[in-house]
Amino acid sequence: MKKVIFVVDDSINNLTMIAEALNPHYAVKTIPTGEEAIALLEKVKPNLILLDIEMLGMDGFDVLKHLKDNHKYKDIPVIFLTAKDDFSTEIEALELGVTDFIAKPFNPAVLLNRINHHIGASELLRERILQLHKAKQDIIFVLADMIENRDEETGDHLWRTSSLIKDLLKQMLISRVYYDQISEWDFDLIAECSLLHDVGKINTPDSILNKPGKLTPEEWEIMKAHTIIGGKIIQKIIDRSGENEFLRNSKIFAEAHHERWNGSGYPYGLKGDSIPLQGRIMAIVDVYDALISKRVYKDAFSLEQALEFILEEKGKHFDPQIVDVFLDIIEQVNQDM
Repeated sequence: MKKVIFVVDDSINNLTMIAEALNPHYAVKTIPTGEEAIALLEKVKPNLILLDIEMLGMDGFDVLKHLKDNHKYKDIPVIFLTAKDDFSTEIEALELGVTDFIAKPFNPAVLLNRINHHIGASELLRERILQLHKAKQDIIFVLADMIENRDEETGDHLWRTSSLIKDLLKQMLISRVYYDQISEWDFDLIAECSLLHDVGKINTPDSILNKPGKLTPEEWEIMKAHTIIGGKIIQKIIDRSGENEFLRNSKIFAEAHHERWNGSGYPYGLKGDSIPLQGRIMAIVDVYDALISKRVYKDAFSLEQALEFILEEKGKHFDPQIVDVFLDIIEQVNQDM
């Protein structure tokens, strides 16, 4: 299957000439405006974009900014088409993440050679990124497995909650609940980050993790410390390797998943919107799965009992807007069964 290239230029002559040079080798989409290019991205993700700088409406910089601000498109190589020989323009474009420049007027042979080069480099880079992503996933799975093997209560809790978080985020997006925040999130990455929400339990004694009876006040304080410890563990990684989206979100999950909407949670007693959204989402998913699971200190709740508890805690333990969406997806899941 041919690689797809978007050619975005308001000159019909340029679009025609480039299409003639590239069509034998690539599937070329000629697009006369930046707005149309953005709209087409919702249906087709190209392997590379040739983008004119000077256009009416959205110019090349506007389109480039849109691409680089969206996790779905920021990895697409972008080559600017320009008749300018302007050093400051090149610097600005490079800072925004442009891959290369091709000067007008074009030489078809040179144009094809440059495209071939960048398509090949992009494929190699994508392969390397996939390898690194797999290595990251393997690390997450090993850490999560260490937690599960120490905490008899956990079982498949981490994997169930991770899957449920992804379903919840998708429905929140559809329902436009906290849309401005989550529309830019990579849901797969967020779900992976949630797997480390209990990483601090690595430092909690087995006698407390697996105690069948009620914890003493002193034991409860040790148990609660897993949120702070989890944050510190991830911060140590950040200090050594630098912060990135995965580590930043993982730390938030570790520290904030026991905060409560009314401010009665721990470790910081945050309240309402001051609780990071990741923590508010994890809170309801974490509690729900704990309720419907058998633990050493309790039997599993029925679905009806669990949902009744969630509803009772709406506006107290849980963010009211997230509760409404959560109840919708649980109802839908049960209708589909």
